Amino acid sequence: MHLTVPSSGLPLDPHAASGPTLPGKEVKAALDPTHEPRWTVGEVSQLTRLSVRTLHHYDEIGLLRPSERSEGNYRLYTPGDLVRLRAALTYRQLGFGLAEVARLLDAPPPEQRRALETQLLLLRESQRKTQATIDAVQAMLSTQGEPMNNEDVRAVFDGFDPEQYEAEVQERWGETDAYRQSKARTSRYTRADWEAVKAEMQGIGEAYIALMDAGVAPQSPQAQAVAARHRAHIHARYYDAPPAMMRGLAQMWVGDERFTRSIDEARPGLAAYQSAAVTAWADAQGEQG
Repeated sequence: MHLTVPSSGLPLDPHAASGPTLPGKEVKAALDPTHEPRWTVGEVSQLTRLSVRTLHHYDEIGLLRPSERSEGNYRLYTPGDLVRLRAALTYRQLGFGLAEVARLLDAPPPEQRRALETQLLLLRESQRKTQATIDAVQAMLSTQGEPMNNEDVRAVFDGFDPEQYEAEVQERWGETDAYRQSKARTSRYTRADWEAVKAEMQGIGEAYIALMDAGVAPQSPQAQAVAARHRAHIHARYYDAPPAMMRGLAQMWVGDERFTRSIDEARPGLAAYQSAAVTAWADAQGEQG
């Protein structure tokens, strides 16, 4: 069907005469260039790949409450809301719990910056650790898998002499299951194994130091996470290490000046810091003794 303009008699295409058809958001933007877009919960779910249920949960706990509601009382998210959501997801990727994320989002900017700087240090340390592990694997591939002697260990650990402490270690712990287990494991280690052990321990020490430099307390969740890594390293590389044993090791690091001096070579105060962190971790496990 065609329409005719009375004054000219010319036919008009009804589609052209009706004007452009735009969705509601585009109409508002066309009528008001200053209008900011709004997104429904379903649209935010599609954009972020978060479930609608998750977004509803974030709303309920106050982590991300949409700033507006539609006439039908549907949630509407503003650009500012999505900026907050992006920050929340970044904190979550960094390992923060939901309660801590909510607190940080509402914290003063300097505190948010300190938290991010701390995490950046830990990420860089993790990156170095990953590279060290890659180097250790490459070394393992290039060796014949022969067990190392004490001279090889000295070379890997920059002059550390295992014989220097062997007599005392055997006297103090020689009858323990931990000593026998450690001796059995390490006697089979190749040069590549010891390179990996060294890289892991360096990474753990650097993580402690990064937290020290950032002013993070040894009782903090971040420091306890490093302490858990420390325990996992000992548990995997040497002997079974329940929390009670880790607490004993932590006391030894500050109770024996030789251990304190050796640990503090990396950074003065490191022995006390990691001792406090491991003690806090052990206490949090609920195992006494």
